[in-house]
Amino acid sequence: MSRPRFDQSSCDQLADCVREIEAQTDAEIVIAVRARSGDYRHADYLFGFILSFAGLLFLLFAPFDFQHYWVAIDVLLLFALGAFLCSRSNALRRLLTTEDYRADSVRTGAAAMFYEAGIANTDAEMGVLIYLSLLERRLELIADRGVLKAAPPLEWNERVYELHRAGRIPQLDTLRQRIQELGALLAEHLPPTGENPNELPDMPRFDLK
Repeated sequence: MSRPRFDQSSCDQLADCVREIEAQTDAEIVIAVRARSGDYRHADYLFGFILSFAGLLFLLFAPFDFQHYWVAIDVLLLFALGAFLCSRSNALRRLLTTEDYRADSVRTGAAAMFYEAGIANTDAEMGVLIYLSLLERRLELIADRGVLKAAPPLEWNERVYELHRAGRIPQLDTLRQRIQELGALLAEHLPPTGENPNELPDMPRFDLK
């Protein structure tokens, strides 16, 4: 499976996608892509502990002679190495955390951005946040009341479901296609009236560090 790539080119393509959609609807879409939504330091420390404990068992039971002072040094070095390796590996962090923790982290991050970015403060309550978190492989969609009132629940839930599926294996082409499908629904039920100015930036918010 290829690793998801989100770079400046991806950002530009998603911005074009947002502009095309917003030309056909009063809804305002904001896309956010983050490297991760939670603090995974505890997973790093857990992997460091596992690696250092395995090293300690080796030193205790290996048929070799070691100076006693090297035991403590080696255990500390293995702990630091394990924590460092885990901090650089999304796969290890996913392995060492629960699904509930990752889901809660993404929901919390999306809710915070919905308010901090002003998406909840548009005059006509037409803001839509599409929030993708890469480490967790999760996508959250939050829409303001004006959008939810206008969109038929069944069709809306179908689009949201497809976007959630796209977030499980984050790829630019799939994500863009699902956003365009959402845009078609918005264009049908929230066509442009000419009375709703563009209050939110079209450029996606990328935080991939």
